[in-house]
Amino acid sequence: MSTDSKPDTLRTLEVNGETYHYYSLPKAAESLGDIERLPMTLKILLENQLRFADDESVAREDMQALVDWQQQASSDREIGYRPARVLMQDFTGVPGVVDLASMRAAVESLGEDPARINPLTPVDLVIDHSVMVDKFGNPSAFKDNVAIEMERNRERYEFLRWGQEAFDNFRVVPPGTGICHQVNLEYLGKTVWSRQQDGKTLAYPDTLVGTDSHTTMINGLGVLGWGVGGIEAEAAMLGQPVSMLIPEVVGFKLTGRLREGITATDLVLTVTQMLRSKGVVGKFVEFYGDGLDDLPLADRATIANMAPEYGATCGFFPVDEETLNYLRLTGREDEQVALVEAYSKAQGLWREPGAEPVFSDVLELDMNEVVASLAGPKRPQDRVALNDMRNAFARFMEEDGKPLSSTERSVENGKLMSEGGQTAVGVERSYHAEAFYHEDSQPVDLDGTTFHLDPGDVVIAAITSCTNTSNPSVMMAAGLLARKALEKGLATQPWVKTSLAPGSKVVTDYLVAGGVQDDLNALGFNLVGYGCTTCIGNSGPLAEPIERAIDSGDLAVASVLSGNRNFEGRVHPLVKTNWLASPPLVVAYALAGNVQRDLTREPLGIGSDGEPVYLKDIWPSQAEIAEAVEKVNTEMFRKQYAEVFDGDDVWKAIDVPQSKVYQWSKASTYIQHPPFFEGMGRTPDAIEDVKNARVLALLGDSVTTDHISPAGAIKPDSPAGRYLQERGVKPVDFNSYGSRRGNHEIMMRGTFANVRIRNEMLDGVVGGETRHVPSGEQMAIYDAAMKYAEDATPLVVIAGKEYGTGSSRDWAAKGTRLLGVRAVLAESYERIHRSNLIGMGVVPLQFPEGESRKTLGLTGDEQVSIEGLSELTPGGKVKVTIKSGKGEKKLEALCRIDTANELEYYRHGGILHYVLRNMIGSA
Repeated sequence: MSTDSKPDTLRTLEVNGETYHYYSLPKAAESLGDIERLPMTLKILLENQLRFADDESVAREDMQALVDWQQQASSDREIGYRPARVLMQDFTGVPGVVDLASMRAAVESLGEDPARINPLTPVDLVIDHSVMVDKFGNPSAFKDNVAIEMERNRERYEFLRWGQEAFDNFRVVPPGTGICHQVNLEYLGKTVWSRQQDGKTLAYPDTLVGTDSHTTMINGLGVLGWGVGGIEAEAAMLGQPVSMLIPEVVGFKLTGRLREGITATDLVLTVTQMLRSKGVVGKFVEFYGDGLDDLPLADRATIANMAPEYGATCGFFPVDEETLNYLRLTGREDEQVALVEAYSKAQGLWREPGAEPVFSDVLELDMNEVVASLAGPKRPQDRVALNDMRNAFARFMEEDGKPLSSTERSVENGKLMSEGGQTAVGVERSYHAEAFYHEDSQPVDLDGTTFHLDPGDVVIAAITSCTNTSNPSVMMAAGLLARKALEKGLATQPWVKTSLAPGSKVVTDYLVAGGVQDDLNALGFNLVGYGCTTCIGNSGPLAEPIERAIDSGDLAVASVLSGNRNFEGRVHPLVKTNWLASPPLVVAYALAGNVQRDLTREPLGIGSDGEPVYLKDIWPSQAEIAEAVEKVNTEMFRKQYAEVFDGDDVWKAIDVPQSKVYQWSKASTYIQHPPFFEGMGRTPDAIEDVKNARVLALLGDSVTTDHISPAGAIKPDSPAGRYLQERGVKPVDFNSYGSRRGNHEIMMRGTFANVRIRNEMLDGVVGGETRHVPSGEQMAIYDAAMKYAEDATPLVVIAGKEYGTGSSRDWAAKGTRLLGVRAVLAESYERIHRSNLIGMGVVPLQFPEGESRKTLGLTGDEQVSIEGLSELTPGGKVKVTIKSGKGEKKLEALCRIDTANELEYYRHGGILHYVLRNMIGSA
């Protein structure tokens, strides 16, 4: 199928009087071979190859490899994939636009027209990661938080408004609108895309990459997409193919249906545990089976959203009647819905009953077996059945060195008392038969209410995050549970910080229409903003007496959130245990106040009639939830998305500089000109081997991108905190690391600065410290890196398994590069971070099978040399020499530069350097 024969596959489709042209998969199969049982995801990749076939970036052999995949259900073929569009959120989007602006400056310095740097692929950036929960539990919380957000982030928003004007093919959804994934699901996604080409209307699958791991949420709508690093996304928007190996595809068969009282969240936590246990990192997951017949699209999107948590590249649901129903509900035009149906059926992309595609492996779940669940305390794949929560917390305390007593105890004074001696909150804490009151308990006086803060107390209860706030059934369930709790006379415990941050304004509309928003408000779950908030570390401060009590007693308190991430130090630096749960369970734990309470057997509290109230007494029935969900209607979506790109008056009033090249301000603490292109020539320099590098950090297993490049709060005594204070920024105005990703000075200081990171070079030390080996002095990792830089000493990082797990944080790689790290040597890598390291010119190396930092007895005092970098081949090996006072150890490390494209990026010093040189014709 050469370029000459490609037109033979071009066919037309008549839909409601419109003629669409498309590249026919059935026609291609006539020469390539039968594709009927090819997984849907690979059919979409095949169409992509067919449409872009040019005998160079896409050859006939690439398409044949996809068809032949069915023989072994695997392939080692590398292909170039070109998504239809790119999705960004502002934390990752701001540095992306900074890089584009920096590229324009670099092009200008090379004597070329800076306007040549423009997105070639449509880009949507949704500002959703900047709102923080500063105000909560009152009617003005939303208005106040938005005002604070606009004031804190004015520099960033001015910059994004400049980008919106300066770049073609680039749209911005203003703050206060919703979470990027929910906006994508409810509005931006089309399932089938179309555009004008050569005077014809071309139809093709809606595909994308996004700068957020949870881009996969759109898989629930039959759209193939996944998260990539900001670096890779920038290359995609600049016309570069996403280089990938044809993946294995794991089929996940769903049968049966959920039982009464079981939520989509319980289902997704079960699926996540199963798939993470199976091992699907780097693989596609495709859901199939007759269980999909009764699985609402919102539930599918909830499962797809969690693909990063189960480790897969994507979690795809094929197009079927439910897809069309959702498109209609959310206000897509009738013509678009008709096109989706006609195109999907013509291309064999429509889910047929009883279909059994060929898969690399298969799992199966009868949804009738799913039980009420949470996940935690540190990882989203660690599911805990609701009735085992007390034991799960006890196990954590045991591991943390503070085992709980198994002696039955009751709390002094029985009830929480105000200063005047009257009952302030009618909830007896003596219902905890085991290990409830603890020697670590701390007395707290908060707003006139006196109580003890105990291990397991829920200090944050947040309905937040794209995972669940897009799902009307669980949101309505939370509201109905709140209503029933109020009717029984229950109240939220005073030590709990409550918040409600929906993924779009539509959610507010239907909560109001369902009559449950007032009930949520009455329990403190007032609207705080439309954004990610708690799930990404924007939980805001706890009340000062609460923080003081936690700190004084080193208390292991808890957060319960309806999110998808609960890694150490992510939600709040003082909250050691974090539990993912459905929105109704978030409300329930706000009432109970402690994760040690067994909600399946013990009461939530005492009702107004003096009787105990159990969870089963206030849990809404499926019929009640279904009746409430009926309030969701198409007009809500059409109203809220009618002017989605306009923004409010404050956004519109932002002054926008009119210039092709951004005018950088040295005084800005948010946006700075990064040094990545300083001194860049038209051709790349030769790659040099690494000689006598020092170890910057010696790390263990499951080091996440949160550990490497933390989100959340900036500590005043950290290198980043000192930098800001030196420039006159007070700690109260620090904002978060994520909001300052446009300033490389902040981000490189924050690299490896997470409060929970453990560097094995230091015994018993937790936090971003290391040992500067020549002096033997302990110091911040950033400070050590700068001392090594003064001596021109190269650096390496050594780690265990699953290095780089978690969010697709490009700054985890950028910061690593700016600290002077030339290579990372780990036992294994998470997909996106490995790619990002290469994209920044850092080589990812893997220990030989059976070898590790432990088997080699490494302490971090060693010097590391790496030979063979100039002769690299994809998947090749390099010689590593590790020298210490005890002698030398030599090993052959696997170079995890897996494809020819990745190797080309590395040789250029990074993917952006490669793209820039290509765009000016010097690569």
